[in-house]
Amino acid sequence: MTTNAPANALDYNARSRAFKIFSAIVLAIFAIIWIIPLVFALDTSLKPEGEIAAHPTSWWSSHFSFHAYTEVVKGTPIMTWYLNSLIIAVLTVIITLVVCSMIGFALAQTRFSGRITVFGFVLAGLLIPGSILVLPLYQIVHEMHLLNTYWAMALPAVSAPVAVFIFESFFSGLPRELIEAARIDGASWFGIYWRVCLPLCRPAMAAVAIFTFVGSWNNFLWPLLCMSNVDQMTIPVGMATVAGGFGILYAQVMATAVLGALPLFVVFLLFQRHIVQGIAGTGIK
Repeated sequence: MTTNAPANALDYNARSRAFKIFSAIVLAIFAIIWIIPLVFALDTSLKPEGEIAAHPTSWWSSHFSFHAYTEVVKGTPIMTWYLNSLIIAVLTVIITLVVCSMIGFALAQTRFSGRITVFGFVLAGLLIPGSILVLPLYQIVHEMHLLNTYWAMALPAVSAPVAVFIFESFFSGLPRELIEAARIDGASWFGIYWRVCLPLCRPAMAAVAIFTFVGSWNNFLWPLLCMSNVDQMTIPVGMATVAGGFGILYAQVMATAVLGALPLFVVFLLFQRHIVQGIAGTGIK
């Protein structure tokens, strides 16, 4: 046993190093696959239209410039689209955090008749494609006279099964003794949720907030149906109008795409640590 121990240790270390090298190679390949389209869009947006038409797959140009970005900013209300997307995304994040965290807390810490059935319906919501709900949601929003308003964009996001599942998983992992001690001290269920549990679930809140913000920012179909006014469009819908209006002016189309993705890139750079902590803290792998 003692003579085999060093050999087994060396073998384990060698396999560990080999696995790390293999993982790094796989990650590098996928990173290159994901980065190439972004770099190509940025490269195309900086090239003159004539060079793009003559050599569409070429990466080099002798006349790189920001002319396409200038034309997009001057020719479209892109700053208004930015503001609309920001307001809608922030409003959606606030409503989702409040509603879904309360639902997740109720499912995780309280016991009521039909709890399992309710949680089953929440999980079933993960299996329903969002496009199926577009028509009934549109009819509801139309009857409520909310078309062409920010509320038409934010309220349907309340039904977020993924957010409920994340909060339920996080609240279920909290010590039961903590909840019972608060109940013995006379705290109400809302007091326990607001003063005890909610401050402890900041990683989950950060993860849900970031995912909700990105989903709201990238949403295209629903804003296209609800927002008919040009000044109320979001970035994805505005990008579609730019593509249709500019036609074959690929530099301006790519410039609009880069400008639309830039805020999300900044969000991920600033909050990537919170995303990892939130997912790890909820036990989702």
